Amino acid sequence: MQDNVGQSIKRLESESKVSGELKYLSDLKLPGMLHCKALRSPYAHARIVRIDSQRAAKFSGVEGVLTRDDMVDNPHFDSHYGPVLKDQTVVALDKVRYVGDLVAAVAATRLDIAEEALDLIEVEYEELGAVFSFEEALAENAPLLHEQVSKPEHGFVDLADVNPVEGTNICTTFHLSKGDLEKGFQNSDFVFENVFTCPSAQHAALETLCAVARLERNGGLTIWSTVQNPFVIRDQIAELFHLPVSKVRVIALNIGGGYGSKLYPKLEPLVAALAWKTRKPVGLTLTREEVFQTITKHAAEIHLKTGVTREGRLLARQCRIYLDTGAYAEIGPRVAKKSGYTAAGPYNIPNIQIDSCLVYTNKVPAGAFRGFGVSQSAWAHESEMDLIARALQMDPLELRQKNLLEEGGEFATGEHVHSFGLRQCVERVASALQWGEKCPPPPQKHLARGKGMACLIKATITPSISSALVRLNEDGSATVYVGTADVGQGSDTIMAQIVSQELAIPVTHVQVVHSDTDLCLYDLTTSSSRSTFHMGRAVQLAAQDIRRQLACLAGRLWNCPVEEVLFANQGVRCVVNDVVHAASYRNLLSASFGIKGANLVGKGTVKTEAVQRNGEPLTSAFWFAGAGAAEVEVDRETGSVRVVRYASAADVGKAINPFFCEQQLKGGAITGIGLALMEQLVYQDGLLINPNFLDYNLARFLDIPEEIIPILVERAHEEGPYGAKGVGETALIPVAPAIANAIEDAVGVRVTDLPITPEKVLRALQEKEQKAQLLEGPTPGRS
Repeated sequence: MQDNVGQSIKRLESESKVSGELKYLSDLKLPGMLHCKALRSPYAHARIVRIDSQRAAKFSGVEGVLTRDDMVDNPHFDSHYGPVLKDQTVVALDKVRYVGDLVAAVAATRLDIAEEALDLIEVEYEELGAVFSFEEALAENAPLLHEQVSKPEHGFVDLADVNPVEGTNICTTFHLSKGDLEKGFQNSDFVFENVFTCPSAQHAALETLCAVARLERNGGLTIWSTVQNPFVIRDQIAELFHLPVSKVRVIALNIGGGYGSKLYPKLEPLVAALAWKTRKPVGLTLTREEVFQTITKHAAEIHLKTGVTREGRLLARQCRIYLDTGAYAEIGPRVAKKSGYTAAGPYNIPNIQIDSCLVYTNKVPAGAFRGFGVSQSAWAHESEMDLIARALQMDPLELRQKNLLEEGGEFATGEHVHSFGLRQCVERVASALQWGEKCPPPPQKHLARGKGMACLIKATITPSISSALVRLNEDGSATVYVGTADVGQGSDTIMAQIVSQELAIPVTHVQVVHSDTDLCLYDLTTSSSRSTFHMGRAVQLAAQDIRRQLACLAGRLWNCPVEEVLFANQGVRCVVNDVVHAASYRNLLSASFGIKGANLVGKGTVKTEAVQRNGEPLTSAFWFAGAGAAEVEVDRETGSVRVVRYASAADVGKAINPFFCEQQLKGGAITGIGLALMEQLVYQDGLLINPNFLDYNLARFLDIPEEIIPILVERAHEEGPYGAKGVGETALIPVAPAIANAIEDAVGVRVTDLPITPEKVLRALQEKEQKAQLLEGPTPGRS
C-alpha cells in the first residue's frame, strides 16, 4: 500500500456535501422541539427599568418566555458567564450594553408564533451615555459598561493574569519588553512613527450560528451546536447551570465554516435556559442580521515607533495597540495578548516594548477571528517596513532579509524559534512574482501596476491538550474518535490519512467520529491552527498504540520478536526460521481472542506546557511563519485597485494533504483581499447600519486575482505528526499590508487605515498631486 501521508486524497465527505446528503445542525428536528426567537435592545446603553412578559407568555403557542426574572437569584443558574471574564448574562439583567444585546427570548411551537410574541413583551428603558470609540471609552469620567467583573472558577492557564482595570472601560492590558528601548532609539540613525487602523469586520461563514438544547430525565443537558470547541462549551454550561460535566453533553455536527465566530458560548446558554424552563427541546437558528449582532472582529488602532540604522538594521520598536472588544470581553484578552507579542513582527530586534489595551465599547462584541489579532498587528508592522525601506531608498525585500528572525533566533518573548522557515517563505513569494523585475505595462495609461510583500509570525495556543481514541474493528477497519470539529478544513480526512498510514489500511476503511463530548476524549479547541499538530499527533500515537498491541498478538501467536512484525495491506507479517507467517487483522484478532467480535483500542494524548524542558518560558509550542506578495493594478482616475497576482507561502512543516494546504492558502488570500479592499462594519450612534450581505461588501469572483500561487514550505517540526504543523490562519495575515505596499509601489501613495477603498486611494492621489504643485510653485504667466 502506498504512503497516504503527503498525498492529495479527496475529502471523505465530498460526495455527501455536493449531493446535499450531509446534515447540518439546521437540519436537526427533535420530537416536540420548540422554536426560539430573541428580543434585542434598540439602545446602545440603557438601564432596564421594567420588563413585562405576561402577554407574550399567554399568547397561543408560546411555551415559555425567558427574562431577567428567571435568572435573578435563581439557585439553578449563575447570573454571569464568559470564557475569560464573567461579564455576560443569558439575558440582560440590569442594563443593555449595545444595540442588539439580548433582552428576552420566546420559545414557541412555531417560529412565526415566537416572532409575533416578541412584540408583546413590554420593556421600559432609561437611556444612558454610551462610548463608541477608544477616545470616548478611555476618557476621564466616561460612562462605564461594567462596574464590576469576576473570573470563571476554572479559567484558561495562559490568561490567568487577565484583570480588568476597575473604574474604567479597560478590559485588560498586556505588556512585553525586551532589551533597553531608550538606548535602542538613541543608537538609531532614524526613528519612524506611524499610526495604523483597521475596522471591525464580519466572519461571513456560510452557515449561521445554531444551537439546540434538550433537558434530559437525569437533569442533565444535551446541546447540539455549531461550535468549534465543544469541550469548552461543556465546561461553561456545567458551571453556569451548576452541573457536573458528566451531565452535560455537547455535540457539534458538520459545521459550515467558522473562522473563529463559532468559538466559545454564543447561543448555548440561552437555549439551555429555555429548555430548562419549558422542559422541552429548544432550537435557535440566527438570521444573518442576528449573526452580525452577535460577534465581530476586533477593530484596532496601532501606534508604532521604530529605530533603524542607515544600513537598515532595526534596533528598537515600540508598539501601542488598542483593540475594541465591544460590550463583552468574550475571548478578547487572548486576542490582545496574541496581537501584542507579535506586534514587533518576525524580526530580530534587540530592543522592544509592547503595550496592548483591550477596551470595552457599546458596540457588538468582538471575538476570535482567523489569526487572533495577528492580522491587525501585521497590518501595522508590515506597512511600516515598506515606509522605512522607501525612506532609506532600500528594496523592501532587502530590508526584510537583513532583519528576519532565523532558525534558533530569539523572538520578542525571549524564547528561541525552531522549525521556522520564514526566510524560505519570503524569498519564494518574491521569486514567484519575479521580484526586482518591472511589472508588465498595463493596457491603458491611467492604470499603474506595482508589487508589494509582507510576512508574519504567529503562535498557537499554549499550553494545550488533545486526546484521541482509535478502535481497530473486528473486520480490520478503524474508527477514530476526536474532539476536533470539522468546520470545512478537512480534519476528518487528515485524521483518516494518519490512521491509514500507521495501520496500513485504506483511507476509505477509516470512519471518523468527531466532536461529541460523551464519545470523544478531551480536545481544547478547533482553532489557532492547532488541530493537525495536536490532534493529528494524538491520533498517530493512538494508532501506534494499536500497532504495538497487534505486534504483541502476532509475537505470541507465532513466537516471533515484536520488533520484527511488519504491517501491510490491512494485516501483519513476520518471518520465523525462514517460515513466513501472515494474517489479516481480522484473522489475527479472531485467532488471538477466539471470538469474532474482538477489537483493539488505542489512546494517544498530546499535551504542551508553558515551560520548555530547559526551563525557558514557552509562549507557543511552535511558531507559524508565512509570507505573501501581491501585484496590483491601480486606476489613477477612479482609485480602484485590482489584485492581478498573489503568491502565498506558509511553512506547514509537512503537508499531510498538499491539496488541502494549497486550498487553505488560496482561501485565506481571498478572505484577506476582501478585508484589505472593502470589508468594514459601519456604525451610526451605536447602530450597525450594514448588518447583511447586501450592504456589507465581500470579495466577489470578479475580485479574485487571475492567479493565486500557493507555496508550501516544509520545515519539519520534531513533535508534529510526520513533522506537520498547521496552515489555517497563515495565509490571511499578510494580505492587506502586501496589497498596501504594492499600491504605493504602483502610484506612490500610502493608505494607513483599512479598508483601502477607491475613495481613500483617489483622495491620496489628489493630495499627492496638490503637494507636487505646491513644491513646483506657480505656473509661469499666471498670477
